[in-house]
Amino acid sequence: MANSCRKLIFNIYLVFYCSAVIMPHICICSQFTSSPIDQFNKDPRAFPIATNGEIFPWHELRLPTVIIPLHYDLLIHPNLTSLDFVASEKIEVLVRDATQFIVLHSKDLEILNASLQSEEDVRYRKPGESLTVLSYPAHQQIALLVPEKLRADLRYSVAIDFQAKLADGFEGFYKSTYRTLGGETRTIAVTDFEPTEARMAFPCFDEPLFKANFSIKIRRESRHIALSNMPKVKTIELEGGLLEDHFETTVKMSTYLVAYIVCDFTSVSGTASSGVKVSIYASPDKWSQTHYALEASLKLLDYYENYFDIHYPLPKLDLVAIPDFASGAMENWGLVTYRETSLLFDPKKSSISDKLWVTKVIAHELAHQWFGNLVTMEWWNDIWLNEGFATYMELISLNITYPELQFDDDFSNTCFEVIKRDSLNSSHPISNQAKTAIQIKEMFDAVSYNKGACILNMLKDFLSEDTFRKGIIHYLKKFSYRNAKNDDLWHSLSNVSHQLSYRRLLNCLESDSASGGFCYSDSKKTSNTLAFQLAFLRKNVELKEMMATWTLQKGIPLVVVKREGRSLRLQQERFLSGVSKEDPEWGTLQERYLWHIPVTYSTSSSHAIHRHILKLKTDTLDLSEKTDWVKFNVDSNGYYIVHYEGQGWDELITLLNQNHTLLRPKDRLGLIHDAFQLVSAGRLTLDKALDLTRYLQRETSIPALLKGLEYLELLYRMVERRNISDVTENLKHYLLQYFKPVIDTQSWVDKGSVWDRMLRSTVLKLACYLNHAPCIQKATELFSQWMESSGKLNIPTDVLKVVYSVGAQTTAGWNYLLEQYELSLSGAEKNKILYALSTSKHQEKLMKLIELGMEGKVIKTQDLAALLFAIARNPEGQQLAWNFVKENWTHLLKKLVFVYILIAQLVKNPPTMKRPRFNFWVGKIRWRRDRLPTPVCLGLPGGSTGKESACDAADLGLMPGLGRSPGEGKGYPLQRSGLENSMDCIVHMVTKSRAQLSDFHNVYSSTQIFQLHKTECNQMFPKAYE
Repeated sequence: MANSCRKLIFNIYLVFYCSAVIMPHICICSQFTSSPIDQFNKDPRAFPIATNGEIFPWHELRLPTVIIPLHYDLLIHPNLTSLDFVASEKIEVLVRDATQFIVLHSKDLEILNASLQSEEDVRYRKPGESLTVLSYPAHQQIALLVPEKLRADLRYSVAIDFQAKLADGFEGFYKSTYRTLGGETRTIAVTDFEPTEARMAFPCFDEPLFKANFSIKIRRESRHIALSNMPKVKTIELEGGLLEDHFETTVKMSTYLVAYIVCDFTSVSGTASSGVKVSIYASPDKWSQTHYALEASLKLLDYYENYFDIHYPLPKLDLVAIPDFASGAMENWGLVTYRETSLLFDPKKSSISDKLWVTKVIAHELAHQWFGNLVTMEWWNDIWLNEGFATYMELISLNITYPELQFDDDFSNTCFEVIKRDSLNSSHPISNQAKTAIQIKEMFDAVSYNKGACILNMLKDFLSEDTFRKGIIHYLKKFSYRNAKNDDLWHSLSNVSHQLSYRRLLNCLESDSASGGFCYSDSKKTSNTLAFQLAFLRKNVELKEMMATWTLQKGIPLVVVKREGRSLRLQQERFLSGVSKEDPEWGTLQERYLWHIPVTYSTSSSHAIHRHILKLKTDTLDLSEKTDWVKFNVDSNGYYIVHYEGQGWDELITLLNQNHTLLRPKDRLGLIHDAFQLVSAGRLTLDKALDLTRYLQRETSIPALLKGLEYLELLYRMVERRNISDVTENLKHYLLQYFKPVIDTQSWVDKGSVWDRMLRSTVLKLACYLNHAPCIQKATELFSQWMESSGKLNIPTDVLKVVYSVGAQTTAGWNYLLEQYELSLSGAEKNKILYALSTSKHQEKLMKLIELGMEGKVIKTQDLAALLFAIARNPEGQQLAWNFVKENWTHLLKKLVFVYILIAQLVKNPPTMKRPRFNFWVGKIRWRRDRLPTPVCLGLPGGSTGKESACDAADLGLMPGLGRSPGEGKGYPLQRSGLENSMDCIVHMVTKSRAQLSDFHNVYSSTQIFQLHKTECNQMFPKAYE
């Protein structure tokens, strides 16, 4: 019986394997594509005009593929006095199809001359033939016209001499400055090429598919050092005291990963278990802050080499703290660059949150050395294969290497943050079309990073951790030094999962009698029926189809659960924040949206985790026994929101009040999150969500407690900035009384677990913000002692931001903080000081901060956006920030390349085209001081729309209320403020389509921005133009 059954299963396995694995790889057709020269000869009028008036021979944004780069020999000589550079390069190329021109990328480079040598010319050292250079800046391309047609399957060498200024911003080859302890300003030169800025440093084939090897030489003065992707092999002395460093040739890689730096930094080094030399570089005065990064890098590099079963392929790994840096970090292969706050750790000034952040960013960038560098996406539409995986690996690696940081308990917030973005109609699919440079840059957002990580975590939970790991190892080994796309990942995971599933099935059948009639998979008992086992095999076949529903369509599903006796009725729909079922556009926005959702649930009658794939709009599940409650999305591993119809929410609220520990901590966290999200969509009343928070006084899980506090603080800030004084005062009193036991138990020292310390920082910050007398008194006392010590007193890092914020409320304290900001060598401390300065209630002080940010000396330009966010959070700074943005629009466009990202973050939640507003939260609200608040919705004069006094859905449930201080993190979360009406109008206009969002700063003048669609905006967002 066992043998016949095995044969049956094996035959079924072959059918599935052939249909799902082999057939997709069989090519049954061919496609003919005409060569670029044929297209040009056929209709030259369809081609653009170069800067010299001649016809440019290429009209596509993407480069032709008839020329393939093989090797770059690059020589760079930056002058840190004149702030420019001269350079030359030789590119060895392979011609795949005969052509009479070579097209490559170049932006803001002055091409001095270009020449071409054949293989024969190189062999006999013949001089190259001069080439005509045409430029088409609109596409950031140049064309090299050759005198004779290049022949297919031959190699040629292209030599180009060029020069340019070191860039002013944060892209390409740019200058960065820092101040020494003695007050001297020093300049360094650094690169940052991702995604499309290598073309600003050298002419190149600047697309990820064109991988090549790079040999780099850098000329410098003796007072500087040069760093690049590979180790230095020799230094040559030149005339005039110059030195020329030669670096080893790189492995095959994309242009955006090339990096080089000329600086005067110092380093600390160590050696990983595999022999890789790891070094941390920083400006000399900050060398003492590099040691934690070295410890973390060594530990994480060892972990990744073991986890991926692939050695890190380079002989060294440098991590460099850059004084001026746009993002958190950049994963250049072998030379990873960081914003100082993302790499340096000062034990005396950096809080536990700072430590967690630094560790996360290092883990993220080191994961990129495999995901992104070793295996690179074919095109930027799949950037999530890089960023989603790196974000996911933060969770996997830190759980093992730094369990004391308890990052596993924080990962849910990674998903909660992107849900706010993804639940809007202005979101986009994870894998999304991107053509222009601006559209490509837009892909680097929370959807690619966070949502990518969250669906990978969900997939890991669905397949099992072991299967998932083996699948990604297969993917990395198969595509090493190559490019990949979505389907390649699904094929690797399917292949491995299928093989493991078949083995488990056979083992299960053989051990059936020994296990008492059950098979065991991943420590979960499962009924051993043939139907179930066949379904288990089939799920691997459908993996690609399943994951397409998560990567190729935008949004997040809502699973509606209704329990009827022993039956569970399930329904899925698209979750839309800010759009209710009663709105006329709701039906249209739901069309054609369907996910394959791997749902999980638990019940009161069983500790087991039940699983089901919801593929249809509606489905029914049968429970084996009677139950008092059911909870879906176990441990919040699934990327979906759950709504319980009927008595479902009441049953869970009762359970929390009676014995909240019957639910897992992450389940309690998920319930709080989902409840307030449902409020934002009009699917759950606010009083029901508030009822859910009643139990928080007894909550033993700090992440769940902090999530509840976050939403209650958001509610307080919402009514505060609407100047509803009686409600504000009563809600303040309620919060202080209800959470008095939590507040009173907080100490003003750095001790306890990570979550103990984060709770301390959050609770004391809120208590002082609410003017809780004991909190204000203690913070004032510490601040005074700190001032009296001339800044030498070490205040506990967990309360540093609180102390500074209280101290900044006096003129003397504010001025002293600004002095210390300029003197501080700790980026973490500077962030805390800048946040504190932004809380002043004096508008002239806030305006001074903005002026300093625009000047860029005391407050660096990289921190300007974060500063504006912080000021906009301040009730006294809301209108000030908004007026400044309007009045300085043109200047901001020049100052900040991604000013539209600034606006998107200021608003945080761009609206849909007709985003409704809600009149059931704030019209008239009454609170009693002695009990949990309940909102009362009263009718508004003049009809039922209630726009004038309604609050936005984003006020509750869509913002990370306890956001990072200025400069921290990849993005800078901000609660919506009094700016929201005006900002809504602007973002409404620019997000009507992604094309407008990409190009609006090139299309509209300042006046047009604020006048276009004025009537429409005023109808949607009253008072937007006041």
